Amino acid sequence: MDISLTIDTGPFTAAMQTLADRDLRIAGVWAVNDMAEEIRQDVSKRMTVVFDRPTPWSLNAFMVWRATQQTMAASVQLRPSAGSRHYLHVQEEGGPRPQTGLEKALNMALAVDGDVRSVIPGEFAKLDAYGNWSRGERNQVMSQLKVQRDAAANETVASRKRAPRRSRYFVASKGLAPGVYRRDEVGGAALRVLKLSAKVPVYQQRLGFYEGAQRLFEARMTDHLTRTIGQIIAKRFG
Repeated sequence: MDISLTIDTGPFTAAMQTLADRDLRIAGVWAVNDMAEEIRQDVSKRMTVVFDRPTPWSLNAFMVWRATQQTMAASVQLRPSAGSRHYLHVQEEGGPRPQTGLEKALNMALAVDGDVRSVIPGEFAKLDAYGNWSRGERNQVMSQLKVQRDAAANETVASRKRAPRRSRYFVASKGLAPGVYRRDEVGGAALRVLKLSAKVPVYQQRLGFYEGAQRLFEARMTDHLTRTIGQIIAKRFG
């Protein structure tokens, strides 16, 4: 007995043609955006390995510029708020680090020998939870040394009189190693909170953003595209 079955594949064929013409592009956009987000998360995880206690600012320094059906390209890049001088540039490429804003301000305002190219927390610096110089002490130093970007934030005679017991900060004079010092009381010991140096810091490449992104793309992009095409097919034929 001959049994045959004939199926009309016309609607399926037409739907697949539509999928090729339109929905594959949508699936591609989804896959590219998901791939970019995975790369962004991966570089943040890598920072926790290669850096010592990275700050939330560093961990969230990157953003995804999402693809559209017109561009078909996504990018993982530094947020505009990170600025062109973000230290991650140097950590990625290696080489000499440019002067920071603090170093430039101290260099321009203070009578020190040579350029201030390196500022390192001293033995008695107040540190935050991430091991960095605390913002509070930094602001006090900049205010008392009158190097705040906003001149109105610099200490005045009147504001000093209002807080006579506040610790005093000053630049080293003869007999002290180069740096910024703190005295917690009149006649008290000079405690170094900042080391000043004319030596330009040179970093080794550490982050490996481009290499890591390339490896992850090669390993995972096919999976993302397979998944998003499956989602489109399920949506159309489910």
